[in-house]
Amino acid sequence: MPEFTVCAVSDVEPGSARRFDVDGHRLCVVRVDADGCGGGAEWHAVGDRCSHADYSLSEGELWSDECTIECPQHGSTFSLLTGEPQSFPATKPVPVYPVHVDGNDVIVELP
Repeated sequence: MPEFTVCAVSDVEPGSARRFDVDGHRLCVVRVDADGCGGGAEWHAVGDRCSHADYSLSEGELWSDECTIECPQHGSTFSLLTGEPQSFPATKPVPVYPVHVDGNDVIVELP
């Protein structure tokens, strides 16, 4: 898969999410707190459209301890690890993309 530099590390504060549009993909890039997601990966990238009603997940609340992000419109939460919905009304997953940091660059692999 091709890799794209999405942003600088400093563009996303710990414990927050931001939207980026890259190569036709609307991405929600998440930087969890160091102790979030069970101490796992600090960076995650998922599709930014809620699978229930096309609202921006990057505008929702991040639950670092549960490794989920909540849609601000109807409250569905999605796993940052699998994209699977964790609560209704969403029933379909959002895409999850591999992400890593190289120096100061946040890089996402896109199909």
